Amino acid sequence: MRTTIPDKKVSGGHVPPYNEQNYQDQGYTMDDLKNIIRDIPDFPKKGIIFKDITTLLADAPSYQRMVDLLANRYVGKQIDKVVGVEARGFIIGAALAYKLGAGVVLVRKPGKLPGETIKKSYELEYGTDTLEIHVDAIKKGERILIADDLLATGGTISAVVEMVNGMGGEIVDCCFMAELAFLNGRKRLPEGKVFSLLTF
Repeated sequence: MRTTIPDKKVSGGHVPPYNEQNYQDQGYTMDDLKNIIRDIPDFPKKGIIFKDITTLLADAPSYQRMVDLLANRYVGKQIDKVVGVEARGFIIGAALAYKLGAGVVLVRKPGKLPGETIKKSYELEYGTDTLEIHVDAIKKGERILIADDLLATGGTISAVVEMVNGMGGEIVDCCFMAELAFLNGRKRLPEGKVFSLLTF
């Protein structure tokens, strides 16, 4: 596993903005980012290979490139707010919102938001879970980008989609740093409105 991507044009710690074309022009591929994400076997339970993104987040050039590559897709799309899903979605969502000049909306577990909330329960493999969003977080007609670190089964994000739609938000896209394609999570999300930078 590579621990970092050497930067060919770094000066004083600055990493220039990347889009997919100039990223490839400099000799990088998406595999350079994928290879930094490490596999943790038997976590959180036996038989599961966990994709640990903390190795990518900790590598400054890789993290900056990942954010740039995701954000570039939505430049000029008039995104009003980015919805980040607890908890790693905050890391992706806040960075994208900054790049796009948008606001940040938090979707959290029950009891974590101080104001009046809308709740949405959804099915897990064993049991249910619940998410909350402030009732005034999204106004009707606002253009919304939903962001999370990983698309797996799609259950969590499908619940977020329902909440945003119910509040009158216009979903531009659901974007992810990575996707476990074999779990077919995108089938539970709006057709044509799913983008993953990296696919496993």
